[in-house]
Amino acid sequence: MSEKNPTTRRDGVVQQQGAVRDEIASFVEKVGKLARPNAAEDGRLLFAMDATMSRQPTWDMAVSLQAGMFEAIPDDAHLQVQLLYFRGLGECRASKWVKDASALARLMSGIACQGGNTQIGKVFNHARDEHKKRRINAMVFVGDAIEEDVDALCAKAGELGLLGLPIFVFQEGRDARVEAAFREFARLSKGAYARFDNSAPGQLAALLKAVAAFASGGRAHLRLQQNGEARALLAQIEGR
Repeated sequence: MSEKNPTTRRDGVVQQQGAVRDEIASFVEKVGKLARPNAAEDGRLLFAMDATMSRQPTWDMAVSLQAGMFEAIPDDAHLQVQLLYFRGLGECRASKWVKDASALARLMSGIACQGGNTQIGKVFNHARDEHKKRRINAMVFVGDAIEEDVDALCAKAGELGLLGLPIFVFQEGRDARVEAAFREFARLSKGAYARFDNSAPGQLAALLKAVAAFASGGRAHLRLQQNGEARALLAQIEGR
């Protein structure tokens, strides 16, 4: 980017930074309205990412940002995170549940993105099965494409919504078809949708921290975040 204010989309259209901030603020506001029961238990967050070949830059960025998810929760709260990813020819794997940033970083650093089609259906199936074993408070999915039947995926997202597992969908890029589907996944699961720019890592960091705070203690913990990004977003929300 040659200017500070505009953000150039992949399709060449220029979007103002203020619009991006508004979208993220709107996302955080929606998360803040949700509450997590059983707050005495550790929060559980399923962190799912598309690890096909085009995702390597975003994967590397997420490795560097994931520590912020653990930093976003208060000292008296705990967060367990499971990494779930798909890549290559039918590979979709889940890690063990971890409780600290270093463990999650080690898991992520050992994974290289590989070419292949999306496997979002497998992600939703795993989330459903894991949630039935023990409640998952929130699921994050980060991606930029869909190569599966959208109606079938919507049915799975709706099932997660009925089970009480919200999906927080973060889209990289401006593909309108992908956006429509991602928004529907979020709506059907009673979660939320947001777009981020890979050239602005602070956007993804703020989103991950928001969901981590929610997963660890709902709306109250979200409001306790002390990082600059969270304060700025909350100031916009409270000033409306």
